[in-house]
Amino acid sequence: MNADPLLEVEQVTKTYHLPGQDVPALRGVDLRIDSPGFYAIMGPSGSGKSTLMHLCAAMDAPDTGSIRVAGTELSELDEAGRTNFRRRGMGIVFQQFNLVPTLTALDNVALPALLDGEGEASRNDRAMNLLIEMGLKDRASHRPDALSGGERQRVAIARSRIFNPPVLFADEPTGNLDSVSGTRLLQQLRGLVDEGQTSVVMVTHEPEAAVHCDHIFVLRDGQFSEDFPVEDIDAAGVATRVQLALG
Repeated sequence: MNADPLLEVEQVTKTYHLPGQDVPALRGVDLRIDSPGFYAIMGPSGSGKSTLMHLCAAMDAPDTGSIRVAGTELSELDEAGRTNFRRRGMGIVFQQFNLVPTLTALDNVALPALLDGEGEASRNDRAMNLLIEMGLKDRASHRPDALSGGERQRVAIARSRIFNPPVLFADEPTGNLDSVSGTRLLQQLRGLVDEGQTSVVMVTHEPEAAVHCDHIFVLRDGQFSEDFPVEDIDAAGVATRVQLALG
């Protein structure tokens, strides 16, 4: 039996109803990702990429169409089911980190397991192993305000992996990082994919980020305008092609 596709988006639309006007964000979007890997959804500001990410991460619902993540149809889940699926069925990483400021790095990573009822020793052991993988063993007892931006985002990635999800959705994960920290973060995401630990679907507007990915999808005006594999294109060529695609 063939495995379910990692992500299926079929004829998805989303319109925001603002005072005095309707603003279409997505206009019949189709997307299918079958194989594990590192994927980027790129587009200019207002193209709908963050809207699509929020829909795929079960944080909002489309007006029409369907979204399946690793075989789970999101529209068939009630609110409790969506919350549980966000916690266990996928990983989510935000531009703003979304860490609890009063908790240590270790407790932030272990938090989803705590909410799931897992015992302290087990959840802390798993959380520490994830922090070690992200190079943060010595920062486990620090709270977010004592961490750099890059360290905070690595804590967020570790937290997103506490239940070993098949896919990690990352919305502009390097948006608040300097270039050095951003590159290191992308290299670590690339490493997780290469080791078979998870797949990554990332929204970004930064052409330089594309070189770390396997495949690029370009979104313009609420629809995909093109997509292409990165394989066999050198770094300069990838950045140039993305810049041309983004116009």
